[in-house]
Amino acid sequence: MNMTEAFANEVSEKLGWYVYRLIDPRNGQTFYVGKGRGNRIFAHVRGVAAEIIDTDRDAEVDEDSESLKIQTIREIRKANLAPLHVIHRHGLSEDVAFEVEGALIDAYPGLTNMVGGHGNGERGCRHVEQIVRLYRAEPMIPYEDLILIYVGKALDEGRDVFEAVQAAWRMSKKEAEKRRLVLAYDGGIIQGAFRPTQWLSATKANFPQLPHDIDGRIGFYGVPADDVWQLYVGKRAPPRKRGTQTPFTYISEQV
Repeated sequence: MNMTEAFANEVSEKLGWYVYRLIDPRNGQTFYVGKGRGNRIFAHVRGVAAEIIDTDRDAEVDEDSESLKIQTIREIRKANLAPLHVIHRHGLSEDVAFEVEGALIDAYPGLTNMVGGHGNGERGCRHVEQIVRLYRAEPMIPYEDLILIYVGKALDEGRDVFEAVQAAWRMSKKEAEKRRLVLAYDGGIIQGAFRPTQWLSATKANFPQLPHDIDGRIGFYGVPADDVWQLYVGKRAPPRKRGTQTPFTYISEQV
């Protein structure tokens, strides 16, 4: 049986928005969940075959997850195999596709996707006690320009909050230095507030918690923001922009 590498026009038209999984044929594990329309499902493998990073994106993508996905596809191809493509739901509106995608990401551990339940804003997968804490928490009010950073992935790896939020971020040093406050959040709740004292390149010498130097990334030295800790920590973080996969957000002072 010939492997489908693209949909005919009449198939694409009937599919509409859909949610798909990429499966590793070596172990049967789902390694990526995405949404799209047309031939989006095939774009990842095509990009690797052409030795380019896929730029056919409908959202801002974190390059760490992009690299892990590409690495997995390359390893599959080296074994003379190809990822299995499965469409989970189709004929959806874009809004519904976002919700189905988020639910599937939460349901499959170990994905190369950077974003987990937090990708659905405040509606991702959580324990009921976390849900209660989230909706009982007062919303965060930005009293100054700041940087809000998601650290759930690093906390899951066993880092403390400061170590998790320090590095390494693909952000402009010039933009970062304009803001004197960094907030770390997980589960929709602010976990820590810090005053950066210096922004540095993301090298292992500067940040020993990193596995290696990471070009194009920065991190900071800093201290707990004791002057505003009570204003932010324990408050509910604002919802992430739907579809974004970057872990940080610049937030302006609320006038």
